[in-house]
Amino acid sequence: MGNRAGSVPVKEGENIERAIKKFKRKFDKTGVVKELRRRQQFDKPSELKRVKMAHAKYVQSLHAHDDM
Repeated sequence: MGNRAGSVPVKEGENIERAIKKFKRKFDKTGVVKELRRRQQFDKPSELKRVKMAHAKYVQSLHAHDDM
């Protein structure tokens, strides 16, 4: 049937833990879980802007403290 997107070829005599690790790595690279977590909660654009501004102020204060 060929190599599907979700399959991982397992060599003869290969350790099952190693095959599972390969699958997990391949799955993580797709970003599916990250996308699902991101979509679980909707953040209003104004809320995102407020958080981004607060972070920018924090970083700026760190840089100002470093310069002293």
